[in-house]
Amino acid sequence: MKHWFAPEVTNSFDIFSASHFTMVSIYFIVLLYFFLAYKPLLNQKRLYTFTKWTLFTLLLVSELGYTTWALSTNTWNMREHAPLHLCGIAGIIGMIAILSNSKKMIQILYFIGIIPAFIALLTPELIYGFPHFRFWKFFVHHMTISLTGVFLVLTSQVSITFRSMVETYAYLNVYAVFAFFLNMVIGANYLYLSDTPTVNSPLDLLGSGVWYYINLELLCIGVFLCMYFLYKIVERISRSTHPTFSHDKKISS
Repeated sequence: MKHWFAPEVTNSFDIFSASHFTMVSIYFIVLLYFFLAYKPLLNQKRLYTFTKWTLFTLLLVSELGYTTWALSTNTWNMREHAPLHLCGIAGIIGMIAILSNSKKMIQILYFIGIIPAFIALLTPELIYGFPHFRFWKFFVHHMTISLTGVFLVLTSQVSITFRSMVETYAYLNVYAVFAFFLNMVIGANYLYLSDTPTVNSPLDLLGSGVWYYINLELLCIGVFLCMYFLYKIVERISRSTHPTFSHDKKISS
């Protein structure tokens, strides 16, 4: 138990190891369940409520658990442990969206939560291997962020529009300006604006200097556009497969 929660690395993380592959597989199993079982989720209030609050609890426990670990091991600092990375912000927005069922929060989470958290699952910036607390926190948190975005879009009366995509892109850029100057002041790397992740990731292909920021903007809008068109394709398939499909039939709570 002591080693499970300790700040020292006793078992380092290896990318694409058995434990990594297992966690990614669990993510895909739950993701597939959400897509195949959206009708029961819509029609069974108890199942919907259980799923919603399970996601909320996992997001909350992950964030509080991480802070508790950092404080109890005397490793907490503003540069690394504040929930100011994109996935940290997405996790907070996910909790707000669950509590409020806010259309705006769900739309924002759709764009900033699903793909970024999934990419983090594939290329974890993580040194702690299984079964350390940080291993579990990282994977549970990022899986839940992405799955919460999928769940809320599937079960709410919210449509993903081109306008919501543009607005989210604008919000993200405003936050990026804040993060850029915060990084300069405290020596952090939030949103990876100061440097690329310490592990191999798609950001390594974006170049350096001003080109890094230009390509980062292009990558962001490219991902947003893909997410927008993916939603439209899935929506069209759903309507053709289930002619009675309508957002009006989604649960509102």
